Amino acid sequence: MSAPPLVLTVAGSDSGGGAGIQADLKTMLALGVHGMSVLTAVTAQNSQGVQGAWELPADAVRAQYRAVVDDIGVDAVKTGMLSSAELVETVAGLLAATDAPVVVDPVGVSKHGDPLLAASALDCVRELLLPTATVATPNLDEVAQLTGVQVEKEADLPRAAEAVLAHGPAWVLIKGGHLAGDAVDLLTDGSEEHWLRAPRLDNRHTHGTGCTLASAIAAQLARGLAVPEAVAAAKEYVTGAIRAGFALGSGIGPVDHGWRFRG
Repeated sequence: MSAPPLVLTVAGSDSGGGAGIQADLKTMLALGVHGMSVLTAVTAQNSQGVQGAWELPADAVRAQYRAVVDDIGVDAVKTGMLSSAELVETVAGLLAATDAPVVVDPVGVSKHGDPLLAASALDCVRELLLPTATVATPNLDEVAQLTGVQVEKEADLPRAAEAVLAHGPAWVLIKGGHLAGDAVDLLTDGSEEHWLRAPRLDNRHTHGTGCTLASAIAAQLARGLAVPEAVAAAKEYVTGAIRAGFALGSGIGPVDHGWRFRG
């Protein structure tokens, strides 16, 4: 039996299982690829928010990455929570030497508004991490954090995309889920635009949406899809996961990564 496509996530742990490494690996399993992980931080997290976070040493992150890539190999990489400048610099260096598509989810804050990226790391994200990205997937808060561009309406999305592309990713997916109306995202490489729309779903249980989308894109790239097709397939998957999101604890529950199996 040959191995399925291989996808590596470099991200933090969510003890509640809705986001981070846990969401990434569930997504990868659901989409038929083999998920592998490099843990960058441990969080104490539940449906109400992040109660604590502990960053791993850069040497530990580097050793995990090399252990996987040098022995097993990788067909795509996804990055998530990289909380400090040192970790961003470490991971960016590793990615630059890896011949595989990279999806960068520039995680800045949690679903509950908890900061997950030090302000001192922003320059490293702009100058070192974003240039390694095949696709960068910022939400509107992260666009503002990285570029200063405030998106108030759908017509602002191209300007936001241009600002992010100026930092070097090949493609950017600006996630407009916080805007009113349909859930609309803009994917562009600066020359072609793809507008992706889905109906806004009346479900507050959306924890892990960003991690799930980025991991789904990486999974589809590992399967050989071109960027526009990979992003469209990932959008379809995450829309179903949001629709099936369920209550967990007393706060915001997670999306359902296994929604296609519940048929």
